[in-house]
Amino acid sequence: MSTEIVAKKDRELEVARSSEVPAIFVAAGRRASLRFLEFFAANIRNLNTRRAYLIACTDFFRWCQGRKFSLEQIGPMHVAAYIELLMKTHSKPTVKQHLAAIRMLFDWLVTGQVVPTNPAHSVRGPKHSVKKGKTPVLNADEARVLLDSIPVEQEDKKTGRTVPLLIGLRDRALIALMTYTFARVGAATSMKVEDYYQQGHRFWIRLHEKGGKRHEMPAHHNLDAYLSAYIDVAGLAEERHTPLFRSVLRKTQLLTENRMSRSDVYRMIRRRAAAAGIKTLIGCHTFRATGITAYLKNGGKLELAQQMANHESARTTGLYDRRGDEISLDEVERIVI
Repeated sequence: MSTEIVAKKDRELEVARSSEVPAIFVAAGRRASLRFLEFFAANIRNLNTRRAYLIACTDFFRWCQGRKFSLEQIGPMHVAAYIELLMKTHSKPTVKQHLAAIRMLFDWLVTGQVVPTNPAHSVRGPKHSVKKGKTPVLNADEARVLLDSIPVEQEDKKTGRTVPLLIGLRDRALIALMTYTFARVGAATSMKVEDYYQQGHRFWIRLHEKGGKRHEMPAHHNLDAYLSAYIDVAGLAEERHTPLFRSVLRKTQLLTENRMSRSDVYRMIRRRAAAAGIKTLIGCHTFRATGITAYLKNGGKLELAQQMANHESARTTGLYDRRGDEISLDEVERIVI
């Protein structure tokens, strides 16, 4: 096992170990407390899911603790009452996620023989059906304006010559990657230099998506040009096992050895969008939806978009399809008064 994988697992274990075990588990004994921690450390592999489920479960058991329930006393009525309470202050998707977390944790406790039954099993969550995603999307022209607005050259004050601007090359390549490959920001930032590789006469992209899935696809010719320019100027071609998209030292053009974080990417996107005069409140996920919509508008097939986006179902891919927005606008404009 590589040093990087070991370090990642250590960080993930620390998330669970550093969390405060709810008092209701402490009162139930060491076995119950250990089983609670194991649920997050051993059972949930995705770090973002782990964090969300940890918050959901901790909130629920603190609510139970406030009503002086023991772990064995928690029944379906208590879980249902808590879900009803959440529905007054949280969105339906959030409530469904909280219920899923509670249900999964109790399943884990049942298989570990900590409790005899799962009190959340029979509790129904709110009905929620989504036909269109909420992710802000750019049209093709706006996406092109954004990419072209990023400065990739500057004048050297000493020599007067035009020299490459490394940060601009990095940012353009990263935004293009998320747009042309439909990559999630986590998959983009986790890329190594070796994940952009040549196969035959084309360069390919290798993405490590959610659930440990490896997804590979050929690089669009624009993306190929942007990535090649960034890697050449950054001098990363020989550093194959290092992060591809790296953070920079403050107020410098120097790359660090550290990969960019999601918050780094979000701040960069908001800064670049403002400079390009784009008013839409875009984020990291915008480019996934933008790329899928552009692909479908140009005759792409939904089932192929599903494969490219590495979605489990075409229904999920359909949430990113915003072609209907333009149809709706055309119809609204027919109301001539």
